[in-house]
Amino acid sequence: MTTSPAPERSPDRMLSPSLRVVLLLAASAVTLAGVYLARDLFGPIALAIVIVVICEPLRRPLDRRGWPQWASTTMVIVVAYLILLVMGALLWLAGTQFARLIGDLVSEGGLAKTVDDFVGWLQALGLDEEASDAAASVLDPTTLLGLARSIGGTVVSVATALFFVCAYIIFMAVDAARYREAPSIFGATKSEVIARISRLNTGVRRYYIVNASFGAIVAIIDGLALWWMGVPAPVVWAILAFVTNFIPNIGFVLGLVPPAILAFVVGGWPLLIGVIAVYCVVNVVLQVLVQPKFVSDAVDLSLTLSFFSVIFWTFIIGPLGAILSIPLTLLARALVFEGDPDAVWLRWLSGDRTAVPPAPEPEPEPAPARRRGRRRRELRRG
Repeated sequence: MTTSPAPERSPDRMLSPSLRVVLLLAASAVTLAGVYLARDLFGPIALAIVIVVICEPLRRPLDRRGWPQWASTTMVIVVAYLILLVMGALLWLAGTQFARLIGDLVSEGGLAKTVDDFVGWLQALGLDEEASDAAASVLDPTTLLGLARSIGGTVVSVATALFFVCAYIIFMAVDAARYREAPSIFGATKSEVIARISRLNTGVRRYYIVNASFGAIVAIIDGLALWWMGVPAPVVWAILAFVTNFIPNIGFVLGLVPPAILAFVVGGWPLLIGVIAVYCVVNVVLQVLVQPKFVSDAVDLSLTLSFFSVIFWTFIIGPLGAILSIPLTLLARALVFEGDPDAVWLRWLSGDRTAVPPAPEPEPEPAPARRRGRRRRELRRG
């Protein structure tokens, strides 16, 4: 008498759930430590991948018109370089204009007078000297000059990263033309993986299109409002509003603080309140009430995870992490959770509305009830 062998269990099923979680956390910690150590290399590569993903749909109409593959690839590279050129020009313009503005304010003495008036006002409210000095340190000329130098250094580092991105884009655009053949070659065996990659690319593309559209609208309105109110360098603050729009949740605050401080320096409390009011009306209506609906439809991430991802990825790879936080979070979710059927509830917690548990199978009818039902049917036929 022979017995059939017991079905083999996969190694991951033999592990307890708690042990699987521990192993996942350990592997994630090791991976993130490696990314942190190689952030100067990882950040530009991630940016290049995102830009190529955004520009890749331009290849489709060219292929339909019969363009050779090398020509459509060249067009993708040209458009990607144009995006990099615009990014670099905006960063350079904003950084140089801000440094020049701070230098002029310090040399003219208006900034020091504003600091003295601000300290006197705080002391009149009853604050002690230490508290007023700490609050006034935000407007201290030395602090602002250091901020201007740090922004200049950040611009240089980002420009250096963009130089490496230029090289990465060429190779990635050429490989992207080859990867387009993957569905026809591996569609029968790797259809689920290819579908996940397609969803990831679509989500990244939609996210940046939505943010760029709303960022342009916000930047134009903010820039015109600041120009009308007489705030110096409105172009710089419009560029800042556009760039910070790509930073979820906290981008509004980052784009408001510098022009608000400058408005207080040159115009006092009335101009400061006016700038805050304009930003609150324009940015809150567009970025808080309208834009999240479109972003949520594009990426399916919860607000809590979006906020945490900005802080987390900025710590891991530096300033580029704030702009690339959403694509990197989507990539991490696709790699860790989307291939595991047991992680559907984790995907749902992250904001993925497509993560729905499978419908439970109907319970089999008891054998006596089945026999009674069959007997009644036979009697009716008889």
